[in-house]
Amino acid sequence: MTQISEARQGRLTAEMLRVSEAERVAPEAVRDAVARGHLTICCNRRRAALGLPQPVCGIGRGLRTKVNANIGTSADYPDLDAELAKLHVAVEAGADAVMDLSTGGDLRSIRQKVLEQSPVVVGTVPIYEAAVRAAREHGGIRHMTAESILSAVRQHAEQGVDFLTLHCGVTLAALEVLRQSPRVAGIVSRGGSFLATWMRYHRQENPLYEQFDEILAICSEYDVAISLGDGLRPGCQADSLDRAQVHELSTLAELATRALEAGVQIIVEGPGHVPLNQVETQVRLQKEMCKGAPFYVLGPLVTDVTPGYDHIAAAIGGAVAAAAGVDFICYVTPAEHLCLPDVEHVREGVIAARIAGHAADIVKGVPGAAEWDLEFSRARKALDWEKMFRLALDPRKARELREKRRGAGGDVCSMCAEFCALRILEREEQAQGGCADAREAH
Repeated sequence: MTQISEARQGRLTAEMLRVSEAERVAPEAVRDAVARGHLTICCNRRRAALGLPQPVCGIGRGLRTKVNANIGTSADYPDLDAELAKLHVAVEAGADAVMDLSTGGDLRSIRQKVLEQSPVVVGTVPIYEAAVRAAREHGGIRHMTAESILSAVRQHAEQGVDFLTLHCGVTLAALEVLRQSPRVAGIVSRGGSFLATWMRYHRQENPLYEQFDEILAICSEYDVAISLGDGLRPGCQADSLDRAQVHELSTLAELATRALEAGVQIIVEGPGHVPLNQVETQVRLQKEMCKGAPFYVLGPLVTDVTPGYDHIAAAIGGAVAAAAGVDFICYVTPAEHLCLPDVEHVREGVIAARIAGHAADIVKGVPGAAEWDLEFSRARKALDWEKMFRLALDPRKARELREKRRGAGGDVCSMCAEFCALRILEREEQAQGGCADAREAH
């Protein structure tokens, strides 16, 4: 039984109850949203039997906007310890999920370590492993087979992965649309490019699309959520909302319906690089076409010219997107488009995405979001620094900055020092009160 099938029979699972408690949402509301496909609970049922941690993450309507952090080795940097350090920093910074995107080293062993050490849910992209194996063992990505691609999907599910990004919408028809309407940036999705390379060489349909029923059977067996990947997402502003992107979205909408009918949980992935004035439109289009399914975006980045600061460009787009209905944000780090991120890049990316998500949660009326800000503001008014640090989205950074340049002003900050706006009025009121008391005494 999957979460969807249980919900449709009116039953509350332990995972639904955990989401309900964490999100301050009624259990029945969680169950009903799962039944409709508006809420996905990531939690591979095989984890308990494997002795792995059993985190649960609810993603969807009415819940707090979640943040994912990508980690993973590359051929140039196949250092597992470095990636595990990024995992722990991402979690400490508040990530709700991590994805292991490793392409260097022993991929299964790396994935196993991530699963063992991650206290949050884990996602992967099985096509990466299929492509890397084909390149290592047979000399090229084109030597993948339909069997090896589906085998990778099953292996990841069996190992305990909670959600799988599968680029099922990169079809032969979509590639023809792309050929007829060329892009500035082409295909920027790594998974999308792997599949397109294989499909063009063999002139065969994408196995993830052609054998989608087999994919559903695998994911149903372990209650693994499918994250329907956007292999044709726009990689620059000029390509946003082009024919290829819309064609793929239409295919993902079709597959989302099929998955829900089969009782398999889904998330639908989205762009990418999107002009600011298109962000809300694209979110509403996806939500309408995919019937309210949880929406997962990379950013989106609202400009292309910010290398080194792409986490800021992404946070701007992420806030607007989440306010319009996006449920899940994949972080972007300052290293995006430049290099493999280091530990500090990971921290900055998570915090930037969390800022975007929280700003949107206030707009969406998510339980506790506005109350968090109100409590912090009261602490700020009282110059209660310890409470401010405790409530800050990034307590470590706030405390470090305060202690670094505290100044001699005691409870005020070194920006205003003795001319603190909050203290000036307070002192004036105290002085006037003292004068009044003196007059009354005379």
